[in-house]
Amino acid sequence: MQFSPGDAIRFGWETFKKRPWFFIGAMVILAVANIAVGIVSGAVDTITGGSYEEPTVLGNLVSYALGVLISMGMTAFFLASHDNPQGVDFATLWHPSPYLKFLGTSILASLAVGIGLVLLIVPGLIAMVLVMFSTFLVIDRGLGPVDALKASMEMTRGNRWPLFWFILLCLLIILVGALALGVGLLVAAPIVGIAFAYAYRLLSGYAAQVAPPDARLDI
Repeated sequence: MQFSPGDAIRFGWETFKKRPWFFIGAMVILAVANIAVGIVSGAVDTITGGSYEEPTVLGNLVSYALGVLISMGMTAFFLASHDNPQGVDFATLWHPSPYLKFLGTSILASLAVGIGLVLLIVPGLIAMVLVMFSTFLVIDRGLGPVDALKASMEMTRGNRWPLFWFILLCLLIILVGALALGVGLLVAAPIVGIAFAYAYRLLSGYAAQVAPPDARLDI
C-alpha cells in the first residue's frame, strides 16, 4: 500500500472542515485537561518539597501517568474521527484502557527514539518512523508493548521515506499553528491527529476515501 503525505494532510483538513467547531472544542478540552494535570502535579511537588522550577520525582511521575491518559484519549479520538467523523463525540476522549499496555508501549517507544537521537540523531529519526504507529496499535488492537512495536515496524515497511516526510510536514503544521499566538494549534492539532489516523488506517489495510484521483495533493 503506497502512502502519500499529501493525501493524509488533505484528509485531515477535509475531515476538520466537516465539524470545525466540534474539533476545536475537543482541543480545548484537551488543553484544559493538560492544565489540570499541571495543577495536580504542581500540588504534589509542593507537598513533597519541590516547586514549579524544581519538580520532584513524584511530581514528574504523577504528571507522566496522567499525561498517558490524555494521550490514550487523543489516540482513540482521532481514530474515531477518521472512521466516523459525523458520529464521534467528546466522550471518546475518555479511553483509559488498556492503560498498562499503552504506558509500556509509550515508554519503550520513547526510549528507542531518545537513545537513537543521542546516537548522532539519524538513528533517532529512523526509530521515530519505525514506532510511530505503536500506540495506535495498542488502542485499536489491544496489542502489548513488544507486539505493538513489532507491528508498527512491519506497517512502515516500504513507506518509510514518505512517512519521514509526513512527520516533518506535520511538525511544520504544528509549528505554524503555535506561531499563530497558539490559537492556531486548535486547528493544526486535529488536522495532524486525523492525518496520523489516516496513515495508520491506510497502512493497516483500511482508510476512508480522500478525494478523486484528479484532486490529489502529492508531496
